[in-house]
Amino acid sequence: MVVAFNVTGGEQGRWAVLHVSGELDLVTSPVLRQRVHDLVAEGRHSLVLDLSEVWFCDSSGVGVLIAARRLLRSCQGRLRLILPAEGAADGSHVNRVLGALGVRRLFDVHADLSSATSEEARPLSA
Repeated sequence: MVVAFNVTGGEQGRWAVLHVSGELDLVTSPVLRQRVHDLVAEGRHSLVLDLSEVWFCDSSGVGVLIAARRLLRSCQGRLRLILPAEGAADGSHVNRVLGALGVRRLFDVHADLSSATSEEARPLSA
């Protein structure tokens, strides 16, 4: 079975939003890394990564998320992740992976797009 990986872009107010779906792994993570770099190069420093449709994430995918966080922090930017508690495969696989690796606390995690793009947003607890 071949699972399509897809990254689509959009905007929500002052936030650039990348919707990611499929497997985030060694083969596909360079695509996401490049999209993040392209947005930052365009001057977009407030980014939401919607990972609610990512059903598999390996260490290279986690590496891209950590690198995106580092990149945005280096230019005083903001990164927020959408990792719903419910949905594809009964909750976010990425959320479980980040938690298992002990790095989830590094990220500003939200349940949905409206929460992630709100200026009064309160992240979900780690």
